[in-house]
This record gives sequence, C-alpha cells and structure tokens, in this order.
Amino acid sequence: MTTLLVCSGGGHLQQMWTLRPRLPVGDVRWVTFDTPQSRSLLEGEDVVFVPYAAPRDYKVAARIAKQADEMLRGSDIERVVSTGASVAVSFMGPARARRIRCHYVESAARAEGPSLSGRMVSALPGVNLYTQYPAWAGGRWHYAGSILDGFRPGPALADAPTKPTRAVVTLGTIEGYGFRSAVEAVLRVLPGDTEVLWQTGETDVSGLGIEGRVSIPAAELSAAAREADVVIAHSGTGSALMAMAEGKCAIMLPRRIARHEHVDDHQVQIAAELDRRGVAIACEVDALDADVVARAMARTVERVPDPPVFQLLRDGSR
Repeated sequence: MTTLLVCSGGGHLQQMWTLRPRLPVGDVRWVTFDTPQSRSLLEGEDVVFVPYAAPRDYKVAARIAKQADEMLRGSDIERVVSTGASVAVSFMGPARARRIRCHYVESAARAEGPSLSGRMVSALPGVNLYTQYPAWAGGRWHYAGSILDGFRPGPALADAPTKPTRAVVTLGTIEGYGFRSAVEAVLRVLPGDTEVLWQTGETDVSGLGIEGRVSIPAAELSAAAREADVVIAHSGTGSALMAMAEGKCAIMLPRRIARHEHVDDHQVQIAAELDRRGVAIACEVDALDADVVARAMARTVERVPDPPVFQLLRDGSR
C-alpha cells in the first residue's frame, strides 16, 4: 500500500520534504506542482504533477480535484497526508469519498489558527487535523510536533566576517505578489561589492540594477546558501527550512498585506516563531540594517539528531 504525500510548491513542499523522514509510513507517492524546485528536490522519487493553482484559484482547484478523483479510482493508496494548501482540499474530498484515511498538517506559518485551506479541509468528515502549535490545539486539531523541532541554534562563529562577501536573497515563487520593498532594503544595506544570488519570483526589479531569477532549482539554491555569509529571505517556511538545513541563521523579512505583498500577514507569525526559537532573525524591511546582517552572520543553526516521530492519529475510520 502507498501513502500519497500531497502539497503545493514552495514552503508547503519544503515542509513535507522535511517532515517525510519523521512520518511512520512506507512507500510514498508525491503530488505537487511542476517547478524547478520540485524537479530538483524530488529527483528519483515517485511523483505526479498537477496544474499550478495560485492562492484561492478555485477553478484550477476544481480541475485538480477531477484529476485526483481519476487517480484515486481503483488505486493502492492507503492514506493521504498533506501540508497544504488548496491542493489538499482538491485531493482530500475525493479521498474521503472513497473512505481513504486523510491527515492534514497545517503549515508552520500558521501560529494563531488554521489557514483558509485548513478551515475548508476541517469541514470534511473523518480528516485528521494537526497544528504545529500546541497553543491552539483543541477540538479536532491535534498537536503532534513541528517541522521546526528538527533544528536548534548552533554555536556562534568566533571568526564571523565583518561584512558579507557573498549573500543569497530568496523571495519565494508566489504568483501575483512581488516584494520590491525587500529588494530595495537589501540594496540599501549590503556593500556594493557583495556577490548576491537573487531569487526574486514575480518581484519587479526593473531599474534596480540587479539580475533577478524567478526560480532557482533547490540544489543550486541550497549550495549557494551553504557558501554564503548571509541569507536574507521573505518569511516563507520553505526559505527558512532551506537556510536552516544549510546551517544559516537567516534574516526573515515578512511580506505585508498593506503593501499588497501577500494574501494576509501570516508571514509575521512564522518569522516571530523562528526568532523565538533562535533559528532565524525576524526583521521588518524598514528595520534592516548592517547590525542585523552582522548578527545573522555570527549565528549558526544545526540539526537536531533523531527528532521525534510525527505520530499520525489512528482513528480507524475508512
């Protein structure tokens, strides 16, 4: 029997990739968007690609639901596990209609309550629901741990550089939302001779004198982060997990709905949680300065050996 791991791209995929070794499951098949990130990260895995669905794109979500129905018909799928977002709704509806066990893990970005996708999935009978924050566990929402449990602050660097020679700036690949304010803030702060790899997504960087790349394969981005003196990122879970996996205490700049940079302000929540754990530095774009960069360069992050198993509920429902 096979477990279907279903998730959108970006941070949702990075969370599932990070969580996978901690899941008590056997053979898996991945379902996600076809992107340079997913091609790189899931090379050699059993993968089914579905059409990209932008946030709250219900027409594409309906198309994915039809594909899910066809895929699940007569299949060997034993359970569906998802870290969101809308693709979870598209798959779990048909899966529950066939009495396939479903487990929805809310994003680590949601420190104060479920996302829209989480609320929609919670309306489906029989879906097991998990929050990564014990503070709002209750009712049908259970706490079984967090993807962040696999990381902790590392030792400070005694020989940290006084200024960065190489930097990685990654803004994610959210369609329809740019983050020009972050690029402008970084340009104000980094020395002019810093070698920067810019992953800018849909951000308009015209007139700023930089060469931005919409998307960068996961392996290339991780290798660049490993060699960089500092990583500066939007406060997406995928960017945070990538930086932590490479030992970097990244500077996390939250997108703000007031500047039309995201659908809401949930990135403020994940930035605050990462900062609280000591594995990143939360910083508003207006507050980014040389001192923040220096603090990030002097800090490290390390993996926790043998993080706890993410124990899926055994509800017995079929």
